[in-house]
Amino acid sequence: MNNSYSQSKFFKISLVVAIIIVVNLFFNYSLSFIYNEPNHEDYVKTTQVVKNINNQEECVATGGQWNDYDATYAPKPVDGTTALKGYCDVFYTSNLEYQAAVKIYDRNVFIALVILGIISIVVGAFVTISIIPVAFSWAGVLSLIIASMRYWTSADKLLKVIILACALGALIWVAIKKLDNHK
Repeated sequence: MNNSYSQSKFFKISLVVAIIIVVNLFFNYSLSFIYNEPNHEDYVKTTQVVKNINNQEECVATGGQWNDYDATYAPKPVDGTTALKGYCDVFYTSNLEYQAAVKIYDRNVFIALVILGIISIVVGAFVTISIIPVAFSWAGVLSLIIASMRYWTSADKLLKVIILACALGALIWVAIKKLDNHK
């Protein structure tokens, strides 16, 4: 095989891989620049001094979750005081609010990455310049994979079906348009 041919082929493959990676880095960093991820500290306010809450009523009133001790594992007081009946997770409500905000953020990023992936595939299908069709098509596929990996376990079933139906429809449309013209 001709050495310049193999160098040219290697260069093209390297360039395709680089475009695939950079397109997806661009998508993800652009999204993080435009749309800020929820910050844990904005929801869960920590202080230098934490008040110990030892009863259910005060715990619930502050947004915490009271957890009763199992009698067999409850800590025994060493100084003769009354044994504690349970403990308070003071960050319970704020953690739930943070998790809800993260779930919404992840869903929105998932949808954006799926849309960007489909756009990349469509661009790859209709641009005919050198290696751009291959690079953009595979960049779109990788964007769909990244989107799925980020959110798939959190997405509800209906959203999964809707997004997959849209993605499948777009891919079939591109395949028909692109491959029908090459008969």
